[in-house]
Amino acid sequence: MNNKGVIHMLENSKSIVRRKVIVNMSEVLENHRDDHLHILYKYRGLENYTSQLLNYIEDGIVAGDYVVLIENSRLYPVIQKELNARLTKEQLELIHYVNSMDFYWSSGSYHPPSIAEYFSKTIQSYVENKLSFRAWAHVEWASMEEPLHLIKDLEEIVDEAVNSLSFPLICAYEGEKMPDFLKNSLMETHPYVLLDDDFIISEQYQSSKTL
Repeated sequence: MNNKGVIHMLENSKSIVRRKVIVNMSEVLENHRDDHLHILYKYRGLENYTSQLLNYIEDGIVAGDYVVLIENSRLYPVIQKELNARLTKEQLELIHYVNSMDFYWSSGSYHPPSIAEYFSKTIQSYVENKLSFRAWAHVEWASMEEPLHLIKDLEEIVDEAVNSLSFPLICAYEGEKMPDFLKNSLMETHPYVLLDDDFIISEQYQSSKTL
């Protein structure tokens, strides 16, 4: 069975165990851009994180996508140095960097409606000009002072946007010592899950249309 057949079977058959590994993520992003590609990445270690991020950006550039990168100011110089070595000047211009501190705390606190508005403004030009784009957001949950349920509130808003606008978005969270509440919330708000070696469908996902 080819990749398209596997995906169709997994998404439409309720009798199949939904945590089964499906296909290479790059192939899904290339062949299923109209699908609901809101992806949770629970990473372990910055080496794995950096590798996945660089691959995601490079694949996007090759596919002709603009890339919105929401990343912290500590790690971005490392990413930028590697990208400078891999990409041309013209390709680098396709990357839009957003400081994650400015993004998540633009209102002075972690306020989901304000964050969603910031994101909407960030991608507005791509949407209005019908430009193909993808996004990556690094969420540093461990540094939050606000209640973790606010993360779920934001992910529900974002999930609806991804479903409506049909663009790939990876939300990256450090998986180490993550509390069960947050684990469950993230699995409920992301239809796909990227692990360091696997790409699976979340069996706990609840569509934003039904929330």
